[in-house]
Amino acid sequence: MNFNKYIAAGLIAATAAGLTSCSSDFLDERYTTGYSTDYLKTADGLQSLTLALYGQLRWVGGYESQGYNAFMGGTDEFGLGTDQCNEMWNTYDVRMAPIWATVNGNTGTNANIWDQVYYGIASANVIIDYADKVEGLDENTRKLCLAHAYFMRGYSYYILTSQFGHCAIQTEMVVGAKRDFDNTTPKQCWEQVISDLEEAFNLFDGETNKLAGPGVSWTKATAGHFLAKACLFAASERNDDWNSDVKDKYLKEGLEAANYTISARHLENNVLDVYGNWTGVNCPIEQSDELLLVCAQDDNYSGRTAARNPGAFFNPQFSNFANTTLSGERGCITGGKDFQRFRPTEYTLSVFDNVNDSRLWKSFATVYGTAVNYEGDEAKGIDPVKIGEPSVVFIINKKDEHAYDGFEFGAKRYQGASNFVDVAGRLPEGGRVQKQDGESTFGPANQKVLNSWILYKNGEYVGREFGNKGNGAMGTPGNNMFPGISKHTCGYLNAYAGDLGSRDLILARLAETYLVRAEIKVRLNDYVGAKEDIDALRKRGAWKQGENRSYYVDGCYIAASKNPAMEDAKKGAARKAANDGWNLGVNSYYLSNPNLEVTYESTENVMTNWSWDNLPAEDEAILARIGVGGDKQARAINFILNEHTRELCGEMVRWENLSRLKLIETRAKKLNSDITFFDPSKHYVRPIPQAFIDLLQHHDGTNLTDAEKAAWQNPGYVSASDTDVK
Repeated sequence: MNFNKYIAAGLIAATAAGLTSCSSDFLDERYTTGYSTDYLKTADGLQSLTLALYGQLRWVGGYESQGYNAFMGGTDEFGLGTDQCNEMWNTYDVRMAPIWATVNGNTGTNANIWDQVYYGIASANVIIDYADKVEGLDENTRKLCLAHAYFMRGYSYYILTSQFGHCAIQTEMVVGAKRDFDNTTPKQCWEQVISDLEEAFNLFDGETNKLAGPGVSWTKATAGHFLAKACLFAASERNDDWNSDVKDKYLKEGLEAANYTISARHLENNVLDVYGNWTGVNCPIEQSDELLLVCAQDDNYSGRTAARNPGAFFNPQFSNFANTTLSGERGCITGGKDFQRFRPTEYTLSVFDNVNDSRLWKSFATVYGTAVNYEGDEAKGIDPVKIGEPSVVFIINKKDEHAYDGFEFGAKRYQGASNFVDVAGRLPEGGRVQKQDGESTFGPANQKVLNSWILYKNGEYVGREFGNKGNGAMGTPGNNMFPGISKHTCGYLNAYAGDLGSRDLILARLAETYLVRAEIKVRLNDYVGAKEDIDALRKRGAWKQGENRSYYVDGCYIAASKNPAMEDAKKGAARKAANDGWNLGVNSYYLSNPNLEVTYESTENVMTNWSWDNLPAEDEAILARIGVGGDKQARAINFILNEHTRELCGEMVRWENLSRLKLIETRAKKLNSDITFFDPSKHYVRPIPQAFIDLLQHHDGTNLTDAEKAAWQNPGYVSASDTDVK
């Protein structure tokens, strides 16, 4: 959906209401489209501002410095690629400070998030203030506008409070700059979040809202989902210093909200219909009933926060090691440039049952073909590779699988001794001949692979040892070669080698609601109900009867084929050939499971054959590794976190979950070797931007004392000494 014409209304509101932010970007905003704040006092103006709230979410899917790292960095799921511009989000080093030390323009800071969120709050306050004053606004429209405003404000304060622990609360419209904010506590902030989401939940008229179109519009289920999350967060361990009297109340309220959301929406039958089958702008899967909140994008790439294609951050850096892409024209055919910011950890790739859980093979790209003929290098013993032949293969095996111990793996360009050969012909036949419910067919035996990667060799984790050794993050072996998450893959970019995507970024979907409700039920001692919720997802994630386990699809091939650049008179033919050659439509399932016979049986019974006392083998191994013993609730919550990874990995929710549970030290430090400087006394919340604190004043206009400024800052963060780069 094109929101650009509505963003102006949001900027008017933000400018009129002022922001708590002090960023130079905001102060330099100038409104030039010809409207004034008087427009917002009309029925049309207020409705335009309401629709503009959807555009406020574009900051999350915008340039990387604004969102991704805060939501996914520093957890058990992702380590560093070779690009270190946001290293501090993963390592928690001293650059994570009130005055953030940046590496370059790609570095995300605490202020980037703090500043952006208050745009939405300012607009929401205008709507709430004007809704009862605008003439000619019918009651249903008034309620709908208010529902949106309360949701945006509650969601915004949810982000601020989950990230920073507490924040500046402003619930009334103001004109001009405001600098006199009362200090707040986490309790006050969570009460504000829950109050706003309760208002939104009560004001939305069920699922009838069509303001922004299917798949985009917020409804009662959207508000219910975040109300359930907020109640669970408030009742979680990070708030144990104040929540003892309200835990039960919040858990029961969260359960009711989750119950509504799950009853009002439905899961897709196959996860491919959530992510894999994306075929271009506003295609059918972007209208799925499972979607609760998205950052909506289209093929208009202008605007205040046009989307940096998120798929690019999960891609391995194949242009550096593969030798078989279109050089500088990577982008459309690869589903996004290969910025390799987020490298999946050993935990992330081992937490799946790689035989029975289809979500592993539908969430990660494991086979790439050859986009351009590669002549090889006779002096180095590298054979030629033709368009359409396998070029990069990732084998996601288990620790006790030894079929390939005798081979050397790696990117041939850097690991010259790599010599993997698919002796048994376990790689599927490429060329997009595999069908989801068709027969699995295979390529030739003894197929050589130019670049090969394996998770375990000789019973040891080796997945971090391949790629560009000269550029390895933190002095370790190369990290630019790894299987990348394909959930955000976007083949329709602003240019053939462009950076901006057109695909909606999913911020919340019903599968997460099931997991939220499962944890609430565990905390309320309803383990039977919790298992039912988890099994709803595990059944959906199982292989279906007759399903071809070699089949692979993401949002690249079909979408890229529609790009106008494919019709370029000079380069179109080469681009089409590259798209066909690179996107083979296969995975490495049978290669990764070398002793498994080809099968088309359902795995639903296997996926649901577990109990709280006897968890799946992958989970028992992880619980043993992180030191979780026999405590039933601790086992259950950690199992649910594992299920979060299997279902929601890469979906922008991991850090908040580990933070609210105070499990970053227990899980992330033990499962992610990049987390080297985590300090539990301070790092469960982010530092509040010092520039904001320094501009605060008392109500009489006098400046805060140093002691009052220190009281605003989160414990452990010191604005001066903490800014030294390690």
